Amino acid sequence: MPFTLSIPCEYREEIKKSRFIAHAAPVTSAAEAQAFIARLSEASASHNCWAWKVGNQYRFSDDGEPGGTAGRPILAAIEGQDCDQVAVLVIRWYGGIQLGTGGLARAYGGSAAKCLQGGQRTELVARSRVSCHPGFAELPVLKARLGEFEALLESESFDADGAELVLALPEGQTAGLERLLRDISRGRLELKRL
Repeated sequence: MPFTLSIPCEYREEIKKSRFIAHAAPVTSAAEAQAFIARLSEASASHNCWAWKVGNQYRFSDDGEPGGTAGRPILAAIEGQDCDQVAVLVIRWYGGIQLGTGGLARAYGGSAAKCLQGGQRTELVARSRVSCHPGFAELPVLKARLGEFEALLESESFDADGAELVLALPEGQTAGLERLLRDISRGRLELKRL
């Protein structure tokens, strides 16, 4: 089961007089990942190397370090920690001692891995988007019990007959929520997959 971070985290390390600061954060899109990297990059640093992964999409950058010594090891750390929907930026201030290609890969990948290990992690749950249209009488009962099914309310719009709810529901909870809808509406309400 893949994980993401609950909140952003940071890790600092000095390796042969070079300072490394790793920042990691949960992200849900490529644009959000790039915005995180742009916001935390340090113009005064020698290198701002990064990687992010969101589902099957991923990107990385060595930012002037020798090819394959920074961005790819950071991405490998993300995957090695079984993370998804995560962006990691490792900032380096050069300290005057060459680390070599292997040393750079270990420094960048190691800083990223330690940052992710130290962060608060949350299990990623596969969710389906569903909708239903409860009447005003069923709405408070349904909303009060959504937590039992780990359902997330994505949107709610009202009309003359009640509310149209769009929910993100874990795969294994669909049958239970359908049963609840039938019970509180005497068989009138159904879940629709989106």
